[in-house]
Amino acid sequence: MIEIHPVGQLKAAVSVPGSKSYTQRALVTAALAAGTSRLRNALFSEDTSYLTDALGDLGAGIRVEGDDLIVTGTGGRIANPQKELFVGNNGTALRFLTALACLGTGTTVVTGEARLRERPLRPLLKALESLGVVLYTKDDRGYPPVRIDASGLRGGQVAFRDADSSQYISAMLLSAPYAGGDVSIRLEGHTVSQPYIDMTIEVMRAFGAILTSEDDRNYHVRGKQCYQGREYAVDGDASSASYFFLAAALCRGAVTVMNINPKSCQGDLGLLDFLEQLGCVVRRGESWIEVTGHKLPQGECHFDMGDMPDMAPTMAVLSAFRPGRTVISNCAHLRIKESDRIASLVTELNRIGVGARETPDGLIIDGGRPRGAQIETYNDHRIAMSFAVAGLAAPGMKIANEQCVNKSFPGFWDALGRLT
Repeated sequence: MIEIHPVGQLKAAVSVPGSKSYTQRALVTAALAAGTSRLRNALFSEDTSYLTDALGDLGAGIRVEGDDLIVTGTGGRIANPQKELFVGNNGTALRFLTALACLGTGTTVVTGEARLRERPLRPLLKALESLGVVLYTKDDRGYPPVRIDASGLRGGQVAFRDADSSQYISAMLLSAPYAGGDVSIRLEGHTVSQPYIDMTIEVMRAFGAILTSEDDRNYHVRGKQCYQGREYAVDGDASSASYFFLAAALCRGAVTVMNINPKSCQGDLGLLDFLEQLGCVVRRGESWIEVTGHKLPQGECHFDMGDMPDMAPTMAVLSAFRPGRTVISNCAHLRIKESDRIASLVTELNRIGVGARETPDGLIIDGGRPRGAQIETYNDHRIAMSFAVAGLAAPGMKIANEQCVNKSFPGFWDALGRLT
């Protein structure tokens, strides 16, 4: 349990670690590549540790050298791990490794903690089965553990309809260059988190993959390719930066976040547009972003989180302090994250004296004057970090199971302390 203490006039600078999303994509491509890669500014966290261990079990050589990760790639020759791949509650690793293991020969099982075993896989499994892979889940329910009986991927066409996670599509894209023939991927209906798909394509191309996309609905990946090892610099994490942008907005101060690329492909930087709508002033440099907060406006606001679902907790906490009604929408897929984030947010907002209720695809918040409380984090790093920042403006905020931030930002508490 950790108690957060309010701050007075806020003027601070903090640095954020490398992006979890970029790090995991770069690890997978480097592990599949021919030759050796150096990943600079990579994130060292619980999630990336699980993925690194699993990739090592599949034949990649991965070691730490200072602040870098050195990855000796497999050239697409995936080893049989001879044991289950345990990935904790890392949903990204679950999806990426399920597709990657299909490139090998023999049986691989991917599993994780209890919450991970509640996170769906069926759309990805169906897509992989259409390319000749045999996969099993208990009672054919489409949840981990998943057993992959692999003998390689053949080329072909796959379709995802109304995908509730972009990770299915990214997983297929990352492994597609190693298929026996070209792979065409079509997205039908509603697709969430498009910037994460764009991020995947950006990393694939950086490691030499050839693929085309006519639009955001159709992708074509040439088969029988091989990524090439290279030096790759990971952008700073926009998700981690968001908590310090939130601090500036709540405390009406100025916070400069270092090690962040304002031009990064990360969708979570869209939060800055919302902050500017709410009266914050945003300044951008080559590798930093400064947010200065002012009095939050009253009235009703509506925020569509479809491209940045991880920012919903950040926006929910901000909305708790803003007089007026806030509708947060287009993020139903938050229910299959580290926790059911919609339910978690509503429960904890109510706990701090703020009216909030669930909707089918988000939540509605009637902001006011939050009070301090003991926050249950549901072992969800984003719940912990968002409500910790609320404690800078509302006395008496206590965060249970504070170690859960290690999933994405082990240095969070030190960084938050620098604000106080």
